[in-house]
Amino acid sequence: MNGRDLVRSVKLVGSKRGLRTVRSAWRRSRADARALPSRGAERARVPGALVDAEPGPGGGVVRFARSELSIRVAVGGAVFWGWDGAEPLPSYALPGPAPEADPRAVLEPDKDGGWQVVSERLTVAVSRHGAVELRTPGGVVLRRELPPRWWEPVAGGPARWVQRSEVPADARFFGLGGRAAGPRLRDGVYGLWNTDPGGRFGPEDDPLYVTMPVQLVVSDAGTHLAFHDNSWAGRVALREGEEGAGSGHDRPGTSEMRVDGGPLRCWVVVGTPARVLQGWTALTGAPALPPSWALGPQHARWGFESGREVRRIVSGYRERGLPLSVLHLDIDHYDAHRVFTVDHERFPDLPGLAEELRGDGVRLVSIVDPAVPAAPGNAVFDSGAAVGSSGAFVRDGRGRIVRGEVWPGECVYPDFTDPEVREWWGGLYAERLAQGFSGVWHDMNEPVSFAAFGDPTLPRSARHSLEGRGGDHREAHNVYGLAMARAGYEGLRRLRPEERPFLFSRSGWAGMQRYGGTWSGDVATGWPGLRASLALVLGLGLCGVPYSGPDVGGFDGSPSPEMYLRWFQLGAYLPLFRTHAAIDAGRREPWEFGPRVLDAARGVLLERERLRPYWVTLAQLARLTGAPYVRPLWWGAPGDRALRECEDAFLLGDALLVAPVLGPGVGERAVRLPPGRWYDTVTGAVHEGPGQVVVDAPLSRVPVLARAGSVIPVRGADGGLELEVWAPAEGRGGGGSVVRDTGDGWEPAVVERYTTRLVDGRVVVERDGEEGLVDCPVRVRGL
Repeated sequence: MNGRDLVRSVKLVGSKRGLRTVRSAWRRSRADARALPSRGAERARVPGALVDAEPGPGGGVVRFARSELSIRVAVGGAVFWGWDGAEPLPSYALPGPAPEADPRAVLEPDKDGGWQVVSERLTVAVSRHGAVELRTPGGVVLRRELPPRWWEPVAGGPARWVQRSEVPADARFFGLGGRAAGPRLRDGVYGLWNTDPGGRFGPEDDPLYVTMPVQLVVSDAGTHLAFHDNSWAGRVALREGEEGAGSGHDRPGTSEMRVDGGPLRCWVVVGTPARVLQGWTALTGAPALPPSWALGPQHARWGFESGREVRRIVSGYRERGLPLSVLHLDIDHYDAHRVFTVDHERFPDLPGLAEELRGDGVRLVSIVDPAVPAAPGNAVFDSGAAVGSSGAFVRDGRGRIVRGEVWPGECVYPDFTDPEVREWWGGLYAERLAQGFSGVWHDMNEPVSFAAFGDPTLPRSARHSLEGRGGDHREAHNVYGLAMARAGYEGLRRLRPEERPFLFSRSGWAGMQRYGGTWSGDVATGWPGLRASLALVLGLGLCGVPYSGPDVGGFDGSPSPEMYLRWFQLGAYLPLFRTHAAIDAGRREPWEFGPRVLDAARGVLLERERLRPYWVTLAQLARLTGAPYVRPLWWGAPGDRALRECEDAFLLGDALLVAPVLGPGVGERAVRLPPGRWYDTVTGAVHEGPGQVVVDAPLSRVPVLARAGSVIPVRGADGGLELEVWAPAEGRGGGGSVVRDTGDGWEPAVVERYTTRLVDGRVVVERDGEEGLVDCPVRVRGL
């Protein structure tokens, strides 16, 4: 518990809610003490010496004196291994059956008495004592998993384990979900337990709402992703390596993962960054495709007060020529904070308001929390109590419903790991649709029970269905938000099958992209929070979650005009572009910060709208290929060590490089360029990469560079599709893909591929190899 948690707890104790919070925390402590006895004496175990091996599909089983290791190479190249009988399923990360084994991969003897599985892209070598080594076809080591160690309670119970790994000395770590200190994960310990940090967070806070045991490792030897498929609480200690400066005595980078229980199993995908993310999403599911309106500017506030205030804000955008696509209503629009209700005094005709706004091009999105008031007579509580044979709500080890303290007061929690409960909960979204909402955002779903000097979550001994297998909250906690997202997404699909659902969730786990995206949560207002916003989006994208964004301006406090504008400019180039703030924080409307900020905000909003066809294309390509919209600068050149160190700029698709301003008083900034020619999209200045250049960054804009030869779909002056083509360099080609907006239904994507080349000073643009197929206006820039 950090200092803010302590202060919040002390403040709560003197209130009626505080007394209930203390009582809830006492109940949690008592339940865990009763149902989770101390581990007592433990017995340490390692695999022991190799005994024999048995070939099987895609690999086989290697047996040791005290353990056995199953290895399987899947069709597509992903490699799985599991200790002590651990199989790919059951898994919350995988959307269906595990991929089939690759019949070409075979288990065969290796040197020094070990065994190896040779596949097209990777060799998996197993030593005589249980180390697992991943090698490229050329024999270069990408990762070495040392023999694992288990600690088993003598009296019985789940074994905790540790897995130590080594990577090349030059390797850099990324991923592990949403990390405010990223995107490059430096030496330190990172928690694996989805957590509400207590009202706000900055780069020093860890863990946060979305933790994943997913590492993306980039080195000269290659790129790989390692996923230890285990949802129990754990921690990962990372240490970057050191090169011997020619002495040959390199110190490898290390990763040490400690988990409190559950299976020891791992998936690995190798290749270029693009191939790795494609393989990862093929394994865990394609990202949900947001409706095209969800790619526009969005506005939220905790505390709109009334329908009249909502109309005032929307009118403020329109009167000032500011585009707006979505407006979000927070918990204050509920009746006494009770989910699936409306405060009819402040919002007397919410469906009418939603219809009015929709006619003006603005959709309404509703917050949905999982906590249900524990009150007979409450419609949601009563209907949940009738689900299945024992009701929908999480119970403790003695069969009693677990109660916690959340915004409505004393609450109970649906068990989203039960398929019956997910179906019931998904049906409740009919009420939201009837109120005129077009989408939902899930909050407080780590899940949260207000803390009183303790962990703000359910008792770890609470019982869950876990798809009928049964288990407790130690295993279910990290996948609770993921399972809630599934319930909501599948419910919306059933209720409106002709429309793509729009859903994003504060908490989640590996595979959450199947149901939508996420956002930063309560990022602290301040320059460190601004920097953390970019780190979160980049890190989540490398874990397979391409649609995310921050609370522009920060969740708490009042940003200065300069800070707000710099945050607004960053947000305009991130997938989820949403301003949001706490009820007691300053306003986030652009006109509240003076005419200079308003003019600059209008400019970047209009540019976001001009690029809307590009955003639609990036969303479709993310679904088809797994490539995130927002990518680190090393995406196309992972062997460039200087790019691996760069954390203050990013690529938007393949075509644009965005260099946001992340500190005060900046009028120009250095930008590290990937290979190739780059054009400043405002001044037209030409820069050659790789290398570093200094560019202007006045308060009115942030530097945006376009890759030479790129084809970018944009909205023309008449509102139609136009191709913006940046001239290729002499002797070099270029190109790009375009996916046209076909609405918010399920029409299949048609990918149009364009190429560019320079011929006698003229830029030639062809579609699929034929110039005559280009059927929309083309505007050449940079020639």
